[in-house]
Amino acid sequence: MEQDPFAGKQVGHEKHSYPILHPGERRAERSSVCALAVMAKAPRAGKVKTRLSPPLTLEESAALNICFLRDTTRNIADVAARGAATGLICYTPVGDEIAFDGLLPDGFSLIPQRGDTFGERLLAAAEDILACGYGAVCLIDSDSPTLPAHSLELAVEALSQPGDRVVLGGSDDGGYYLIGLKHPHRLPFERITWSTGNVYAETLERIHEARLELVELPMWYDVDDAATLTVLEAELLSRLRPGFAHIDGYSAGITKDYLAARRQALVANASNFSNPVTEDQR
Repeated sequence: MEQDPFAGKQVGHEKHSYPILHPGERRAERSSVCALAVMAKAPRAGKVKTRLSPPLTLEESAALNICFLRDTTRNIADVAARGAATGLICYTPVGDEIAFDGLLPDGFSLIPQRGDTFGERLLAAAEDILACGYGAVCLIDSDSPTLPAHSLELAVEALSQPGDRVVLGGSDDGGYYLIGLKHPHRLPFERITWSTGNVYAETLERIHEARLELVELPMWYDVDDAATLTVLEAELLSRLRPGFAHIDGYSAGITKDYLAARRQALVANASNFSNPVTEDQR
């Protein structure tokens, strides 16, 4: 299986491939651009996608996370090329920027996360990205490699219209895969029981409390455990849409190739185990 491509590299002050944005550096030319920002951890074994182990090893989980990042950012880059949008990675931890080298399409930038709780990190990301001068921001999870481009396009279009609003894309587990804003409203990120099936419903309540216009995107799913990994394999390897889906997801070719290679290796290993070489065959 694929190994951690960053194993053995030193992290900290090395030159990295993508510019790092600073909130104080506002640029007027960004005012008509929507930032499509993936919330991501540096992809290192034991630090990302640990709930996928088992059935994956920690090294396989990290390798799959890299596939997710590559497919998600390529999807975003395609959408950005068709409209007034750009791709970002809002990353953690600070100092691990080099972990993203070679993974992202040209034109992507990095911006560090800050805050302690997940809600604080989401709000801080919205504040910091908008403070760079972008007219709108969509915060996107890194766990939905087959998210249809159509959902991203709907979000960009909704946020390009006059007036204030929040765009929300719900996941089938009760969370959300995307939240988009034109202003850094605090209320949608407060009093939310994160990492539960109540996140979407509670966020809707906060948006209504703030009296903000809401645009809801089609439901999708994120991959964070063995059950949803099975859904992803069915979608990519057997062309079976998730039960709630009405359109095809993004092709996610890098993830598909990784899963196909892993399945082939498992089949080969099982075959070797069930047909051991006897002494006479050696």
